[in-house]
Amino acid sequence: MRDQIVQSRRKTRAVHVGSVQVGGDAPIAVQSMTNTLTTDIDATVAQVHRLEQAGADIVRISVPDPESAAAMPEIIAQTSVPIIADIHFSYKMALASLDAGVHGLRLNPGNIGSRDRVERVVKAAAERGISIRIGVNAGSLEKELNEKYGEPCADAMVESALRHIHILEEMNFSDIKVSLKASNIPMTVAAYRKLAAQVDYPLHLGITESGSLFGGTVKSSVGLGLLLADGIGDTIRVSLAAEPEEEVRVGFEILKSLGLRHRGVNLIACPSCARQKFNVIQTVAELEKRVAHIHENIDVAVIGCVVNGPGEAKEAEVGITGGYPVHMLYRDGEKSEKIKQDQILDILVEDIERRAAEKRAEQEKE
Repeated sequence: MRDQIVQSRRKTRAVHVGSVQVGGDAPIAVQSMTNTLTTDIDATVAQVHRLEQAGADIVRISVPDPESAAAMPEIIAQTSVPIIADIHFSYKMALASLDAGVHGLRLNPGNIGSRDRVERVVKAAAERGISIRIGVNAGSLEKELNEKYGEPCADAMVESALRHIHILEEMNFSDIKVSLKASNIPMTVAAYRKLAAQVDYPLHLGITESGSLFGGTVKSSVGLGLLLADGIGDTIRVSLAAEPEEEVRVGFEILKSLGLRHRGVNLIACPSCARQKFNVIQTVAELEKRVAHIHENIDVAVIGCVVNGPGEAKEAEVGITGGYPVHMLYRDGEKSEKIKQDQILDILVEDIERRAAEKRAEQEKE
């Protein structure tokens, strides 16, 4: 049995976003957000479809104005993944989104007006069985909290979250998720740890405004990895200045690396060195493209030489170990056949697709 670094999942109550359960004993959900104009229905629907194909469990769409709210019914009608409406300041946009049929709201109840307005939104959400995510961001904390603490910090973020939670609890509303996001990793991690010790609501994890595809992936992997290894987190979004589909792919890779979700091909590849007997980097890059459509969990090892190759290949469902003048193919931990350089990709892809088809057939029987 492989060593485990992830602590037992924090026990939380369960809420739902459409058909997706968040919290409780549900798998950690991966989500992203569209970056098209919501009023451009065709572009938004197309992006939602791409996100769903990439594996997104939930998609969030910003509803900043009445025109965007008017587009939501058609967007929802043309998509199947649960949709969350992202609301800032306007209770009217929240109500319009609920009327449109969204599956969840992201808002801060203290920021959408008087108590009467908050009650109208909460009542409408409760009647429809719609959950609300309280989204605290270090960059937009309440003025009095910034004055109290002098600057954004974990304690200020937690106090803000508890304030908003209290507003909803006073209205007997408990279908709540909470996020505490900052671009600063230590602040974000500290805030989530502090809140996790005080409430049992499911937590949405993210490092906000984390940066480019490369830099943001590193920051998000570090920050989310620390929390997930603590057993904290019920849904995640990796915020990148990149196409939203990349956020989903990175999110799944983070979860896969910790053994928390298994989706798609898990490539185990060496960094390559002078011992390699074929171009590992080029082979892995091409293989990754050719199996990107595979959703089933399959472990594949691509190792350039016989130093670590046999050991890694024996742990994978299919693997290749570099040799000379031919390479060794392993299937299910056993040596299978010797193959030539120009056969590597085609044989690996064929084997992966066959295994994926077999796993799909087994799932359909269940």
